[in-house]
Amino acid sequence: MPRLSRRRFTGLVGTAGAGYFAGHGFAAAPAQGPNDKLNVAVIGVGGQGGSNLRGVSSQNIVAVCDLDERRAGKAFEQFAAGGRFTDFRKMFDAIEKEIDAVVISTPDHTHFHPAWWAMERGKHVYLEKPLAHEVEEVRRLTDAAREKKLATQLGNQRHANKGLREAVAIVKSGAIGEVKEAHSWIASSRGMPKDPGEPEAVPAGLDWDLWLGPCPERPYTKGFAPYDWRFWWEFGTGETGNWGCHILDIPFWALDLVYPVHVSGTGPEPDAKRTPTALTSRLDFPARGSLPPVSLHWYQGRPAIAAEKGATDKAFNTLFIGSAGTLACGFDKWKLLPEDKFTEFNGPEPAMPPSPGFHKEWIEACRGGTPASCNFDYSGPMTESVLLANIAYRIQGEFDWDAAALKTSRDDATALLRRAYRKGWEV
Repeated sequence: MPRLSRRRFTGLVGTAGAGYFAGHGFAAAPAQGPNDKLNVAVIGVGGQGGSNLRGVSSQNIVAVCDLDERRAGKAFEQFAAGGRFTDFRKMFDAIEKEIDAVVISTPDHTHFHPAWWAMERGKHVYLEKPLAHEVEEVRRLTDAAREKKLATQLGNQRHANKGLREAVAIVKSGAIGEVKEAHSWIASSRGMPKDPGEPEAVPAGLDWDLWLGPCPERPYTKGFAPYDWRFWWEFGTGETGNWGCHILDIPFWALDLVYPVHVSGTGPEPDAKRTPTALTSRLDFPARGSLPPVSLHWYQGRPAIAAEKGATDKAFNTLFIGSAGTLACGFDKWKLLPEDKFTEFNGPEPAMPPSPGFHKEWIEACRGGTPASCNFDYSGPMTESVLLANIAYRIQGEFDWDAAALKTSRDDATALLRRAYRKGWEV
């Protein structure tokens, strides 16, 4: 893979929106007319990738790419007329000019490289959450999308849910007054996986070296692929990365949040290699226009405050505590508390318009329409916050966050913002 010089790299990550890509001499134009189909390449077509493939199947699928031929089997068969690849780099070498847009649904540790590879070539990108494995990678993709004027969408599919949109509209309407405190959680104890086992022969059809991507070489063990990678820090981001972008989307949207200024975290003693089964974190955000500063609490595990406030329904994952009431909500339903105070409340006015469809939003944006609702300008800062919550837990402490400088007030936290890539994967 071509290397990016240190001078160019520093210029990009040091200052958001500093015009890094201006020297490339172009901005991506709408890929097609409003009534024409896009030429879409899909990288990662097993699991969630299969769902995303179906979400864009109304378009012209020019390539499907997956390094595991077993998991890609059905997609490879269905789109046999298009190109079939195992290596995204070879795909671009072969058909770059045919591609308008790319959908990427790979494990967390390999989100950045195919996305960067596509965006360097002016391709619009739909990318599964979290946006990247490292904070620094998230910022680079966020800046690149803005500077190249690319249509982007993070895979926060629940952003289109009617119940979630109603909850957001309620908070924005002022029905519960001024919100200075919010709590969100994932009621899960997944993490701390068992030992991955002894090295084995690589299964037929799996390109293990490519699966490792920028990570150090290691023998194949079935304890990592195809799924448990999620709970190893080297490859995944735990339940916070898995669900944080979905659930924290609710307060980020409702409260117009961008970057926190202070982050803290605690929980069971961290394991150097594996993600936890529980954690607690807090992200403090400054005032935003007329909105006051707010503290956003994130938990892996259901917090005591949920029961204290009456948010006992398992469908709820977020509490907004306002000066005039409390809103308990989730992806599909909501409840105002205390209930006797809101007996005549029938819903937010004005109501938020429905999404035309989460994948359709992105497709229309690629054609030059309205930016998708989870474009990287919105979802980049949200993803950074999710990853910062993990960092605070891992150092069992707190730090100030300087978003403009991309650094924290603690060296041990700043060290976790980025990673070294193995030889051949440097960018």
